[in-house]
Amino acid sequence: MNVIAEISRWAIPILLLLIPVLAYLRKVPVYESFVAGAEDGFKTGVKILPFLIGMLVSIRVFIDSGALEIVARWLQPVFMFLGLDSNIADIIPLAIMRPLSGSGALGVATQLINQHGPDSYIGRLASTLQGSTDTTFFVLTVYFGSVGIKKYRYALKLGLIADAIGLIASVWIVNKAFY
Repeated sequence: MNVIAEISRWAIPILLLLIPVLAYLRKVPVYESFVAGAEDGFKTGVKILPFLIGMLVSIRVFIDSGALEIVARWLQPVFMFLGLDSNIADIIPLAIMRPLSGSGALGVATQLINQHGPDSYIGRLASTLQGSTDTTFFVLTVYFGSVGIKKYRYALKLGLIADAIGLIASVWIVNKAFY
């Protein structure tokens, strides 16, 4: 186990040294290439900034207006109808927030884990859900916006379906693996 810990500890510093050295040996202008890449990254950042600001403002309005809580209350009977534990109602805000914002979802998950404990059903479900779903709207906004795609076509529908399947799979996995 110490060998793996040492490899992990030194992997990034070695790569940070090895890549520029190999580039130099291959006669690649290292600094100029770095500056060109940084310039392209800055241009991309400026290009996606309006999309990112719009998404973050929308999420903040959604949460601060109380709409998240309202939607969570509306969805609770659906979860009960599907035969899920009444305890699962606590996970609904996380299931709604996850496709919207990774940091917002992490905040909700942290709150759930602090409230219920990391080894509780809700704590394990929150952790599994965090790893089984993606930030669909963030991906669409930032990645598609950075390359100028304005018509998402089926990406939004498929992303949300994948998030729903991730939620169902999370519940199933936690129930099978831990209970």
